[in-house]
Amino acid sequence: MMPANRDPRIYFAAERTFLSWIRTGLALMGFGFVVARFGLFLKEISAATGAAGTVKSYGFSLWAGTIIVIAGVIVNGLSAVEHLQKIRDLNAGRDVTGKPSMIGVLLSISLAIVGLAMAAFLVIVR
Repeated sequence: MMPANRDPRIYFAAERTFLSWIRTGLALMGFGFVVARFGLFLKEISAATGAAGTVKSYGFSLWAGTIIVIAGVIVNGLSAVEHLQKIRDLNAGRDVTGKPSMIGVLLSISLAIVGLAMAAFLVIVR
């Protein structure tokens, strides 16, 4: 029987968690790109319909999208650092089960702030 800190299932679980954070970072980057280009899409639609004079500036979508893309990059970088730390802790025999995921907490707070800003933008710009 293997000791608990050398059980491959624990390392595989850490690897799955790492890969899910990578997937989350990539999704954020993709969604941020879509948000950033949404203003350009609206300008093209208004130009095609002949309502170019009624279009307001959509620079906010560029900045919000860029922030979301940067958040995805940060999530991927921090997940790599956290994964390496977790593997070091597992190899040293330290318990890693009681620690909250700081990436998750920071990401949720950041996305809540960006979401509030986007909601305010939708209410203000009609």
